[in-house]
Amino acid sequence: MNAKVERNAHWQLQEAKAMLSALVKAAAEEPQIITVRGEETAVLLSMEEYRKLSPKKQSIVEFFQNSPWADVELELPERLPEEMREIDL
Repeated sequence: MNAKVERNAHWQLQEAKAMLSALVKAAAEEPQIITVRGEETAVLLSMEEYRKLSPKKQSIVEFFQNSPWADVELELPERLPEEMREIDL
C-alpha cells in the first residue's frame, strides 16, 4: 500500500478502483475517504464500525414496547354487535 494513502486515508476514485483490495484492507484499520474531483464523496468503513453506527433492528413488538406512548391507555367507544352477513363461497 502506498505511504500517502496510509498517512491520510484519502483515495481518489480512480485510485480506489484500481486498488480496491488495499482500500478494503485499510478500512479494517480506519475509515477510508474516497474523493471525486477533489471533493470528499464516500467513506468505506470496517463492518465493525458500520455496526456501531447502525441502529439496532427491532421487531414491531419491541418498537411499540419502547414507544413513549406504551403506557397510554386509549378509551375506545363500545362497539355495537353487528349482524352476521351471508356470503357465497
